[in-house]
Amino acid sequence: MTHSRIVVSTICLFLLAVLAATAQSSPSVVSVTHHDTSAPLRTMVLTPSHVKGIVPGEHAEFEGFSKPVKVQYYPDAVLQNFAGPGSGAASGLNFAGVGEGDYGYSVTFPVPDSNGAVGATQYVQSVAASFAVFDKKTGALVLAPASISSLFVNFGGPCETSAAGDSAVNYDKMADRWVIGTMAQRLPSGEGFGYSCIAVSTSSDATGSYYRYALQLSAIDYQKIGVWPDAYYLGFNNPANTNARVCAMDRNAMLKGATAQSVCFTRTGINTLLPSDMDGRTQPPAGAPNYFVGGINSGKNVLNLFKFHVDFTNTKNSKLTGPIAINVAPYNPSCLATGGYYRTCVPQKGSTTQLETLSDRLMYRNAYRNFSDHETLVVNHAVDVAGANGHSVGIRWYELRALENGNFTVFQQGTYAPDSSSRFMGSTAMDGAGDIALGYGISSSKMFPSIGFSGRVPTDPAGTMGGEKVIFAGQSASGNTLWGDYTSLSVDPADDCTFWYTSQYYKTGQSLNWSTRVASFKFPGCK
Repeated sequence: MTHSRIVVSTICLFLLAVLAATAQSSPSVVSVTHHDTSAPLRTMVLTPSHVKGIVPGEHAEFEGFSKPVKVQYYPDAVLQNFAGPGSGAASGLNFAGVGEGDYGYSVTFPVPDSNGAVGATQYVQSVAASFAVFDKKTGALVLAPASISSLFVNFGGPCETSAAGDSAVNYDKMADRWVIGTMAQRLPSGEGFGYSCIAVSTSSDATGSYYRYALQLSAIDYQKIGVWPDAYYLGFNNPANTNARVCAMDRNAMLKGATAQSVCFTRTGINTLLPSDMDGRTQPPAGAPNYFVGGINSGKNVLNLFKFHVDFTNTKNSKLTGPIAINVAPYNPSCLATGGYYRTCVPQKGSTTQLETLSDRLMYRNAYRNFSDHETLVVNHAVDVAGANGHSVGIRWYELRALENGNFTVFQQGTYAPDSSSRFMGSTAMDGAGDIALGYGISSSKMFPSIGFSGRVPTDPAGTMGGEKVIFAGQSASGNTLWGDYTSLSVDPADDCTFWYTSQYYKTGQSLNWSTRVASFKFPGCK
C-alpha cells in the first residue's frame, strides 16, 4: 500500500470513528403516545392481582452473551471477613408484603422483583406485575394487591392490557408525589418490550388519581427510575445485546399532567446504567446533571459514570457525557462459569438448587444525597469472595463523593462477607446523618434464604459495616434458581432517618410460590 493510500485509509477510519461517536452521542426525542388523568385509584375497578406471568425468562436477558471478564483472580483488598460492632439500629415495623397467601394474593410469576418506596404517610410495594399500599405507621393494608395495569384502567393501549413487570416505585420528595412505572407489550421476538408506562400521582396519597403516560420505545427491559429536579430519568437494558438506553422525561410537565417530551440516548457495549435517585430535601446544585452509574462488567475494575444533562427547550443541547471511569478496588464477579457466563452458585439449606446473583450489574438503587459540603452516591453489587471463609458471595459497596462540579471519586468501599454465608441482591442508601444501610439476601448450606441488613455510622472505620441483623428468617429453600432482579431500600422523607427495606423469602412448604417482607429500622445518631 502506498503512503497516500495509508493516509487516506487512516483518515477514513478516523472519520468513521467520529461519525460513530457522533451518532452514539446524539439525542433522540420521543414523544408520549398518550397521556391522561385517571380517576382516583381507590374508586377504580382493579384488575386481578394474580395476572398470569409472562416473563419467565426475563432474568436471563444476558445469558446468551459472553461477558468481558478478567483473566486472573484478583485478591480483594477491601474484604471485610469479620462482623463489625453493632450499629445500634433500632427495628421498627416488620410486616408481610405481597406474596403467596397474603392479602388474597396468588403467585404466578417466578420471582417478585421486590421493590417499594416510602412516602409521607404510606408505603407502596410492587412485586412482579402487582402492587399494594400500606399505612406506614401501622403496616395495615390500605389498598389490596392489584395488577400494575390497574393504574392504567381506561387508558387504552398496551399499558392497560399487557403490564409486564420489572415495576419501579419511587417517591418524589420535592413534590410529595408517587412515581410508578412498568413496561408493556413484549416484542414478538421476545427480546424486550415496546412501551414504558409511567404514572405520577396528583397528591401524596397513593390511592388517589394519577397523570398517566405511555412512551413507545424498542427492545427495553430492566426499567429503573431516578427522581431529579428537572426530569424523571429512566434506565433500560436491551436484552438483545449489551446496549443501555437512558431517557429523561419532563418532570415539570408531568407534575401538571401536561404533554411531556422525552430525550433519550443509547450507549453501546455497556449495560445496566442506574439513574441517580435523590434522597433528602436538599436538591442537587442548580443545573446539575443526573449521574448514571453502571457498566461494571467491563473487566477493568471501574465504575462507569455518565452525566446526563437534558434541555427540553432545545433538545439538541442535551448531552450524555461519559463514560467517566472511577477506579475501584479489584473484584471478582460471583457465579462466573467457564466461558464468561453467569450461572448459579449460592447454596441453600436442604436443597441442591443454587441461586443466581446477577453480578453482571449494579444493584438498585443509585442513591444520591447532597450535603452542605459534598454530594454522595451509594451503590453496590455482588462479588466472589475467597479468603479465610472460603468461596462465597459477598456484597461490594461504595460511597462516592464529589466536592465540586459532580466529579465523583471513591470515598470509601468495602466487601461485606463476615462469615461463610453468601450475601447477595443488595440495596443500599444513606440517611440524613450520613449513616449507610445495606439490605440483602443471606443463604448457605445451613440456612434457608433469609432477609438481613447491616449498616455503618460515620465514626466507624472506613470501608466497614457493623453487625448483622436478620429481618426475617427463611422457612424453606427455593426451587427456582432465580432470586429476582433487585430489592429495594428507601429513606423516609418525613424524618430523613428511617430506612425501609423489602425483599423475598419462602414459607414452610413453599418452594416456588414466594413471599415478601417489609421492614423499617433507624440508626440512633440520626435525629
